[in-house]
Amino acid sequence: MSSPSSPNHDAEIAARLRDAVMLHQRGQLIEAERIYRQILERVPAQFDALQLLGAVKIQHGQFAEGADLIRQALAINPRSPRALLNLGHALASLGRDDEAVGCFDRAVAEKPDYFQAHQGRGASLLRLGRPQDALTSFDAVLAVQPAYVDALGHRGVALAQLGRPADALTSLDRALAARPNDGRLLVNRGNVLRSLKRPEEALRCFDAALAQARDDPEILCSRGAALNELNRAAEALACYDRALAARPDMAEAHYSRGNALRGLEKFADAVASYDRALALRPDYFEALHGRGAALERLYRYGEAIQSYEQALAVSPNNPFTLSACAYCALSINDWTRAFAFKAELEAAIAKASAMVDPFVFVAFGDGPAAQLARTRRYAEELPANTLPPRARPADGDKIRIAYLSSDFRPHPTAHLIARVFELHDRRRFDVVGVTLSGDDGSAIRARIAKAFDRFIDVHAVTDAHAAAQLAELGIDICIDLNGYIASNRAGILAQRPAPVQVAWLGYPGTMGARFIDYVLGDRFVTPFDEQASFAERIVQLPDSYQPNDATREIAAQTPSRAQAGLPERGFVFCCFNNSFKIVPPVFDCWMRLLRAVDGSVLWLLQGDASARENLVAAARARGVDPARLVFAARAPLAEHLARHRLADLFLDTLPYNAHTTGSDALWAGLPMVTCVGDTFAGRVGASLLHAVGLPGLVTHNSEDYEALALRLAREPEALARLKARLASDRASLPLFDSARMTRHLEAAYTTMWERHRRDEPPRGFTVEAIAPA
Repeated sequence: MSSPSSPNHDAEIAARLRDAVMLHQRGQLIEAERIYRQILERVPAQFDALQLLGAVKIQHGQFAEGADLIRQALAINPRSPRALLNLGHALASLGRDDEAVGCFDRAVAEKPDYFQAHQGRGASLLRLGRPQDALTSFDAVLAVQPAYVDALGHRGVALAQLGRPADALTSLDRALAARPNDGRLLVNRGNVLRSLKRPEEALRCFDAALAQARDDPEILCSRGAALNELNRAAEALACYDRALAARPDMAEAHYSRGNALRGLEKFADAVASYDRALALRPDYFEALHGRGAALERLYRYGEAIQSYEQALAVSPNNPFTLSACAYCALSINDWTRAFAFKAELEAAIAKASAMVDPFVFVAFGDGPAAQLARTRRYAEELPANTLPPRARPADGDKIRIAYLSSDFRPHPTAHLIARVFELHDRRRFDVVGVTLSGDDGSAIRARIAKAFDRFIDVHAVTDAHAAAQLAELGIDICIDLNGYIASNRAGILAQRPAPVQVAWLGYPGTMGARFIDYVLGDRFVTPFDEQASFAERIVQLPDSYQPNDATREIAAQTPSRAQAGLPERGFVFCCFNNSFKIVPPVFDCWMRLLRAVDGSVLWLLQGDASARENLVAAARARGVDPARLVFAARAPLAEHLARHRLADLFLDTLPYNAHTTGSDALWAGLPMVTCVGDTFAGRVGASLLHAVGLPGLVTHNSEDYEALALRLAREPEALARLKARLASDRASLPLFDSARMTRHLEAAYTTMWERHRRDEPPRGFTVEAIAPA
């Protein structure tokens, strides 16, 4: 054999190296590795053999060993672009992207147009969360290789992270034009389409990717997210279950599964899924917030606050989480924490102009101007895509109206309005019901569905599809009965499916939206001098904005006081409002009334256990025996109405009055004392009492409210006269005249439609009262 320094030896090594490189290029890695090692046995410092053997190790997934071999090569030739590139790839594969970027930088310094090094650098920078720097690298690749697919694909990801989804889509489409079946490109394109609110197109991308990787858990999760956005929660759930069968420890899949279960209103199961996600990733903000939201829907407000607070520990000052904390604390009457959270929320909004669920501001009684400003911010973020204008309607056609609600089920809205649907004049109106929730099999749902000329279920389609359905039906006037409640679908009306759109009943305030033309109120809840606080034009109904069903049954059997948990004797003050409406000034007044009226009790609706504990503690702190607070369990409606007979006087709340609970009390013959507030929500009591002919029970300040309640408690004859009047006149009172309310509504709709037909903009007006039926 020739000596190591002879020409023959060098030629032999070069020949062996060529053989190894050829095998390497053919993918025959084992054979190539054997020759590289033979060369290194003879020449341990042979640069090419060292760095190429390192490359083989990287291809085998042995990244640490590969990196070590390439470092040995670089000790011989520290300026080799190829060796620097391979070391960068090895380090990136070991999760050491910071070091990898340094290697790629050195490679580019040696060879500025080395597009592979620019590509590796960009990929590492993406993983390091530096999309702008990554984009610079991918652009450098494309300057040299304009059709380089990996650079186009990664560039799309960088652009998406930079909030440029339209540009990202263009880059990904260029990549897919060259490589149409690339699963990763398809998934990234799908995710970009989701960010563009195009979930149907995204779903097609995920389906195409799954055709090549049927059980890939990440693709299944992305597909599930698109299905969730399409309101196809049951199908989304199946995707997450498949993902978890493949990878049970995938925290994202457990979290997303919780979201799907929330969409199906299976809140307890959702909590369990969030818990599994959090067991895997305790600081998972989205899962902590989602868990809180599910607990809130289970009325487990105390536990919800704990989950929300854990979320805030991960992401302090998050406005949506702060607003949820504030509302939940208010709902359990933890007033100190509620108003502390509210203060934090105010600071976060002032700092970031954040979008927050508007209902929290209604619940806390913020002023009308503040409600409008914050609600408008929320409305502006709703995706809008105005449908093509319709042809001008012909004279003499029936007006086609559609009522939208998620509460065509056992819910106050359904019980208030069902009779109106049945009484609409079919000679003049076609009446369509649009349900935003699935069929729960309830009697009230069946009754409401039967009352409409057509009843359509859009709970499992997107807002855009639902809007298109309404447009195809030729709806003239859409009436939204939800507003911004938890299950709202305001995005449907944001698509402008009807020429005239109206807010009514479900939400006591402005929707702050350009796509709502009118709000239906009355002279109390929506006085014209408050028009500046409403984005909609105010329409005042003659009696009250609130409908009622005069066929509602009250159970014949009245429970005994003992059965209701009440003492055998003593005056019964009553308030069956939700606990979030009970705030310190009102509660202070109630405690003074209890102290002033010997033997009296305060009868409240049983809510969250924490609310009961807090109210009991608050009574004790105010010198009142907690035993004088009696809590009523929830009961079927007819039985609940019947037990009102055991009460003597209903005490309203402020700043958020009794709404359905107020009309329930009056329907059952129980007088109510109210105090007028500054907002829609705080003026409902006055509206109801005027509509039953009892304006004397309306007060305008807390002192008069307390004095009137005390006087009635001490004057049983006066109270008896009020009860007798409600009992004798109930059938003829405007508040409970369903036919009269329906005629007033129809007059309002007719005026709105005639203005539209004349191409006149919406304008506020008052509906003239008709004679009682």
